[in-house]
Formats: sequence, structure tokens, C-alpha cells
Amino acid sequence: MIQSMTGYGKTILQLPAKKITVEIKSLNSKNLDIHSRVPSTYREKELEMRQKISKSLVRGKVDFNLYVEITGEETNNKINENVVKGYMTQLSSVVDADEIELLKMAIKMPDSLKTERDEVDDVEFQQIYEAIEKAIESINNYRKDEGAMIEKDFIMRSKTLSKLLDQVSEIDPQRIDMVKERLRKAISELKESVDENRFEQELIYYLEKYDITEEIVRLKNHLNYFNEALQSNISNGKKLGFICQEMGREINTIGSKSNFAPMQQVVVQMKDELEKIKEQSLNVL
Repeated sequence: MIQSMTGYGKTILQLPAKKITVEIKSLNSKNLDIHSRVPSTYREKELEMRQKISKSLVRGKVDFNLYVEITGEETNNKINENVVKGYMTQLSSVVDADEIELLKMAIKMPDSLKTERDEVDDVEFQQIYEAIEKAIESINNYRKDEGAMIEKDFIMRSKTLSKLLDQVSEIDPQRIDMVKERLRKAISELKESVDENRFEQELIYYLEKYDITEEIVRLKNHLNYFNEALQSNISNGKKLGFICQEMGREINTIGSKSNFAPMQQVVVQMKDELEKIKEQSLNVL
């Protein structure tokens, strides 16, 4: 089953005093590359969360974001009373203002607020962990849906390559006849007597150099192997990429040996189809 590396998953966890949003998105990459953005309160659990993501997503450029929005009365910021009172006392000797005005000025001064760091609650983190699992499930479903579309495209282009390869096989006899005719014409223009047996031997040698039978057979095998890989239970974009490389070698060899315009035109079409397959394979998990 083909899976794409592109995906998106999001889960919102509503707790009594806060709303936590888990967001995971991925793009194609040769290896697994995780970028995370986690509030400092949950930093000690970041490695555990990253390990969970890496085991599930395997490959791709992954952005993992954990957003926390306080919705209740709970807050980590506390007024530093002694500091604020000290500022108010100093300000009262400088400006003539009532206590409310002094408080407004004092609260804006440095260290007027202190942030108390919360310890990560195990129950809360377990809920966050489950939210991450749901986001991963969502992104994997996205990847499967995207992969199904890529698979259809692969199958269509694979069939097109097979049809073009059949055209090459059909054209090949014409190419051979053309080569024979061209050699005979070249010999006749020399106006020299030629030993027919020797000529036939040289012709056979020449035709063997330009024979593409092996390339056609190997390319058919590669196409079959490619289609088998598509049906595998494991999505393996790297494997598909390697098979494409082998197909490219055979197509290039056919093109270099063809020496016949109608066949070369078909080879150009084959290269175009294969290039599109290669581009799509880069996004396969």
C-alpha cells in the first residue's frame, strides 16, 4: 500500500483550565527530520513525544507543534508584592499621584510579575499523549488517501510505458530492415565487388551491436517488479526510486542503440513518462 509523506493531523484537548492543541504536519524528505515547538512547561517530556512521532511517521520533514491556551482562572504569572510595594514607595517620592496611579506605574516595572513553573502532571500528560496519538492517526489517514491517488497515477503511467515499449518492439523490424538497406546502398555506391558471405558476417556483427532485445526484456521485468512493489503491504519510496533508475538505464540504452527516428520519438515519450514517475516517487513514504 502506497503512502505519501505529505500529511496533516490536528487534535484539540479541552481541559478544565486550558485548551491544548496538537498539530502535526509533514512534507517529503529523504530521512526523518522532526522540528518541534513545545511550551517550556512540557519541555521535559519533549523527547518522549518526539520518540512517539518518529516511531509512527518513519520518514519525512515533520513539524510538531503543541499550543496551550489558558481558559480558566489558572495562571503561572504571580504579582511580586514586595517588589511592587517597593516601586510604589520610590515613585511616591518622585511624582504626586494616588495609589491607583502608582500601582499602574509599578506593575509595568521589571520583576513586578514572577512566573511560577508548573510541574508536568502525569494525568494531564497522559491526555496529551493520547491527543498526539489521535493526531498521528489523522496524519496517517491523510497519507494513505494521498498515497492512493499517487498509486493510481503510477499504475496509469506504468501501463503507458508498457504500451510504448510494445511500440518499440513493433518498430524494431522496420529499423533492422532500414539498417540492412542503408548498408547495401553504401556498398553499391562504392561500386566494388563484395564477398556476399563476408558481407553477411559483417552485417550480423553490426546488427548485434544495435540489438535491443535484452533491453526490452529487462525493461519489461523492471515494469513487472515496479507493479509488484506497488502491491506490497509496506510503502517503500526508496525501492520504487531504485527500480526507476534501472528502467531509466534500459530506456537510455534503447535510445542510444535505436539509430532510427520513429523509435527515438517513442523513446522520448518513455523518458517523459518515467520522469513523472520519478517525481512522484520522491513523495512516497
